[in-house]
Amino acid sequence: MTDHDLTVGFDLDMTLIDSRPGIHAAYTALAERTGTYIDADLAITRLGPPLAEELVHWFPAERIAEISDLYRAMYPEIAIAATPAMPGAREAIAAVREAGGKTVVVTAKYEPNAKLHLSHLGIVPDAVVGDLWAEQKAEALREHGAGVYVGDHVGDVRGARRAGALSVAVATGPCDADALRAAGADVVLADLTELPAWLAAYREDASRA
Repeated sequence: MTDHDLTVGFDLDMTLIDSRPGIHAAYTALAERTGTYIDADLAITRLGPPLAEELVHWFPAERIAEISDLYRAMYPEIAIAATPAMPGAREAIAAVREAGGKTVVVTAKYEPNAKLHLSHLGIVPDAVVGDLWAEQKAEALREHGAGVYVGDHVGDVRGARRAGALSVAVATGPCDADALRAAGADVVLADLTELPAWLAAYREDASRA
C-alpha cells in the first residue's frame, strides 16, 4: 500500500460526532410538534440505524414517511449547534490527510444534515455519503476505494466486511468492545484519540509487507 492508495471511511453518529444532545433535542421538539410521546432518553441509546427504525416505535407505519420528512426539516435549526465533535475526531481526519490519504464519511444520516454537522464543526472529509446503513455502506466504501472503515456500531462492522475493508471499531456508541469484536471487528479502539497511533502502525506494517 502506498500513501496515495490510503482511503479511510468514517461513520458519523457516535463516531465523529456526539449526536446525542442534538438528537435528544430534535425528538423532544418532534414530540411537542406532533403531540406524540417519544422517549428521547431511550432513543439516544440506540443511535446508528436509519431514522425510520426509531420512529416506528412511536408512530404508525403509514405516518413514518411524513414524520421522517418533518424531523429532517426541523433538524438543522435544533440539532446542529447542539452537537459536538467526538474526542479525537478532527485529529483522526487530519492523521489520514497527513499520511497522504483520503477520507470519506459514510452514514445512515440524511446526507444534507450530515454535511451540515461536518461544516459546523469544521471537519472536512473528501466525500460524504448519507442514507446508507450496515451492509449498504459497502456500496460507498467500494466506490471510493476505502480500505479501512471506522465506526461505532455492529452495523458498521458488517458494512466494512461486506466491502472487504478493514473494520476499525470505536467503543463510543451503543455497542461495547465485546459486541464489536463478536461482530467481527478487526481492530477495537476505545475512541478516536487512539486512531492516529494505530494508523501510523498500520501504515508501517503495510510498508513492510
